[in-house]
Amino acid sequence: MTPFTRHDCEIVTQAERLEEVAAILSSQTEFAVDLEMDSLHHYQEKVCLIQVSTRSESWLIDPLALKDLSPLAPSLGDPRILIVMHGADYDVRSLHRDYGIEIRNLFDTMLASRFLGITEFGLAALLKARFGIELNKKYQKADWSKRPLSPEMRAYAAADTSDLLPLFDQLKAELIKKERLHWLKEECHLLCQARVTEKEGPLFLSCKGAGKIKNRSLAALEELLQLRDRQARELDRPPFKVLSAETLLEAAEKRPRTLADLSGIKGMTPGQIQRFGEKIVAAVSAALALPEEELPRFPRLRRDEPADGTKERIKRLKSWREQFSSSQGLEPGVVAPNWLLEAVADADPVSVEELDRIAGMREWQKKAYGPVLLKELAG
Repeated sequence: MTPFTRHDCEIVTQAERLEEVAAILSSQTEFAVDLEMDSLHHYQEKVCLIQVSTRSESWLIDPLALKDLSPLAPSLGDPRILIVMHGADYDVRSLHRDYGIEIRNLFDTMLASRFLGITEFGLAALLKARFGIELNKKYQKADWSKRPLSPEMRAYAAADTSDLLPLFDQLKAELIKKERLHWLKEECHLLCQARVTEKEGPLFLSCKGAGKIKNRSLAALEELLQLRDRQARELDRPPFKVLSAETLLEAAEKRPRTLADLSGIKGMTPGQIQRFGEKIVAAVSAALALPEEELPRFPRLRRDEPADGTKERIKRLKSWREQFSSSQGLEPGVVAPNWLLEAVADADPVSVEELDRIAGMREWQKKAYGPVLLKELAG
């Protein structure tokens, strides 16, 4: 099927019209879906737009105007209707987080591309290579919570799904030819179960680089991260747009005592010092006042010593993976990520039954190279 490129489409803002669109979708065998969110512009991100395309029509569904999206749930969750998405992981999570909507039958064109050995698997690259369609990236980081949407933003949003079904047709045919469609089906089945999980514990656990600093500085970092989170919530901005993590890490290690000290911290602007300076100094002072026994400690995962021969087995498996992935025209990480090779090497299985006990190993992986893997280990 050739793509269609009529990107200026209807925006659905009324409950009655949503019911009508939902009825059309429920009669389809497949349709394409994408989401636009506002994570770069607000403290609490949310779904701001849902793009939907059938073989002949596209709609932009506005959840900020509609509030109740339950009419979409039956068709999105119908196992008889295939939902085609590109890079679906976070969209699947967000639909469930914001609306309790589940997808049960998914075809992810990004995963499909990777299983075909395509290294340029972004949607823009795929549409250009296959259909000569140029996607405008101008609004990639736009604030999709703003209304009204300009005609250009509407066209940009619609373009993400209007040509997705023709792309799906091509990728599915190529997967069938390579006998890899069942690989994708298994991965997509697992992807449908992805959910947003609430972060627990101190904020420094989610701060890259926190594991490298000492306990007193770690206490300062936690105080600063908590301060940033409060300010971000109050300003309704993403925390990284209030103060960068790199700036907070340096502040935690230098422990500024005065406003003058803040000017020597990389990334700290005069505006930030004026707005947050006194609070930053107070946060550091609070950390310095903590008793030694109350200082936080970065948790270290205790790893058992590797069994005899494990390191050598990992080395052999990585060498095998390089050869196997090359012969299949795939990236090594698609064939088997490092964590899986380490788990296999640690378990040192001698039978297919023992492969079954390795957590995270897919059925398609066992069928594609399980016996070869066992032979490599035995060798």
